[in-house]
Amino acid sequence: MLYLIPTPIGNLEDITLRALRILKEVGLILAEDTRTSKKLLAHYEIDTPLRSYHAHNEHAVTASLASQMEAGATIALISDAGTPGISDPGFLLARECVRRGIRVECLPGPTAFVPALAASGLPCDKFHFEGFLPHKKGRATRIEYLAALPYTFVLYESPHRLLKCLNQLAEACGPERQACVARELTKIHEELRTDTLEALITYYSDPARVKGEIVVVVEGKK
Repeated sequence: MLYLIPTPIGNLEDITLRALRILKEVGLILAEDTRTSKKLLAHYEIDTPLRSYHAHNEHAVTASLASQMEAGATIALISDAGTPGISDPGFLLARECVRRGIRVECLPGPTAFVPALAASGLPCDKFHFEGFLPHKKGRATRIEYLAALPYTFVLYESPHRLLKCLNQLAEACGPERQACVARELTKIHEELRTDTLEALITYYSDPARVKGEIVVVVEGKK
């Protein structure tokens, strides 16, 4: 079978006892970046064999891994941080396992957009998770679509594109639309700032304030 196991997005304490047990019990752990995952595994004294599984090799190795599981192997898939398949590799392997009748089990656990959404102070009874926007082609069209949604939407963004993203959102949504920028969640320098898009643009115009992993939460159109 295949286990999808969420890993901490920052604080190493944010992993479940069940996740630790399964990581010790499986025959193989697939990791997006083995260098990153080795730190987590070493911290919890887990010595299960580790193999790379990422966006550049998943198409080539997915069928072979599924065949191993058909033959009786039990494998765990982890990403660098958060839940596999959520803006990270995992979908292709899970789909192939389901297609072949191999059991897939996903453990509950960390994912960056949930704490950002819940702590933003913006409505979260209904929301749209967008993930990463296109870098170029289709980006403006997608932002226009999001701006018209009547409920909160959530984006992932990189530090060097944050200011561009906020400016594009302000142009499409209006400068007074409420939004939240959440940075470095669960880490030492965690910051959540909820304000108008205009005020957030002013604040993050200082490059020293734009560091780390970023989630952007935007109020829906009223």
